[in-house]
Amino acid sequence: MDPIRDPFAPGAGTPPPELAGRDALRETLRISLERARIGRPAKSAMLVGLRGVGKTVLLDRIRKDAEEAGIHTVRLEAPEGRSLPALLAPALRSALLRLSNIENAKDAAIRGLRALAGFAKKLKVTFNDIEIGFDYEPEAGLADNGDLEHDLQALFQELGIAAKSAGTALAIFIDELQYVEEDQLAALITALHRTEQQQLPVVLVGAGLPQLRMFLGNAKSYAERLFDFPEIGPLRDNDARLAIEKPINDENEEIADEALKRILQVTKGYPYFLQAWGSKTWLAAGESPIDVDDVDRASAVAVATLDESFFLVRFDRCTPKEKKYLRAMAELGAGPHRSGDIATCFQEEVTSLGPTRSSLIKKGMVWSPSHGDTAFTVPMFDEFMKRIMPGNAWK
Repeated sequence: MDPIRDPFAPGAGTPPPELAGRDALRETLRISLERARIGRPAKSAMLVGLRGVGKTVLLDRIRKDAEEAGIHTVRLEAPEGRSLPALLAPALRSALLRLSNIENAKDAAIRGLRALAGFAKKLKVTFNDIEIGFDYEPEAGLADNGDLEHDLQALFQELGIAAKSAGTALAIFIDELQYVEEDQLAALITALHRTEQQQLPVVLVGAGLPQLRMFLGNAKSYAERLFDFPEIGPLRDNDARLAIEKPINDENEEIADEALKRILQVTKGYPYFLQAWGSKTWLAAGESPIDVDDVDRASAVAVATLDESFFLVRFDRCTPKEKKYLRAMAELGAGPHRSGDIATCFQEEVTSLGPTRSSLIKKGMVWSPSHGDTAFTVPMFDEFMKRIMPGNAWK
């Protein structure tokens, strides 16, 4: 098949040719944002799920939907080691500058920019990674106490007033939110809670690994009442079929039903893997219709490609002891697994492995579906661990 016409997109956060199975959630969030715009109560949302389920793609699609509807948006990604104020300040500056171009919102947006200047100047001492240009001088007493929780509430209030004056809403999209420190998450939750109480049109749509729900609950006990937590998982069979079959048909080519079933079987419906197998199968096929032999030939290449990129980049972030812990988990299967069973396989006491487990949770490698259980955040990682650390030498 012509590689130039390969319709699949197996990249990190790359939009697939067919975003299947997510329409209901897109509509739910569209309604929330429109309710916020007209001053009705609207819940913020946290998209939670494993790696490879398409959270980033979905976050960006919802943002695009919002922009097309006239909602003002900002988009952030929370890498490890950056403070929340450092991420928010330049994005909110851009939002306020856009709002200041709307006549009805000009004065409110300028006041918001003054609040932002005070916010950044005071907190730059605490969080020395804040870099932002100032368009207006700070206003004394406005978001400039130097206390993140208090100042972020004041700043979000000004943002909400500016958005309301413009007849719109401000939607803040933050990816990888699980990397934000707990005290900073607490400040973010408090600020959103305050805008909700005042019925100001500021909505947060975040995305992160499954442990994000626990992190938010630890930061503020009322977080679960403030947010909806839609779980983003693998696609159902009909949606997974559509994600593979439609792009192929759109290129005026076909795929045999047995070939389609084989792709669904090996990918387990995970969107990232569907794109990887779809692409490698397209390249392996000599002609249409694509058959099951094409899928089988493509599978070895797809697995090798995932090992070298998707899996290895996460494996390389781990210490030798963390890798051994992950290998012990893999020995037990896909999981989740009881901490005691992992310790037995690891041949150490549960208590001695606590710091290792906590470090892996913080790095986003594992999570705890329930008390005492541990599971991989990356689908099929157990199979990868057995390939990269084969046999029993790891013990």
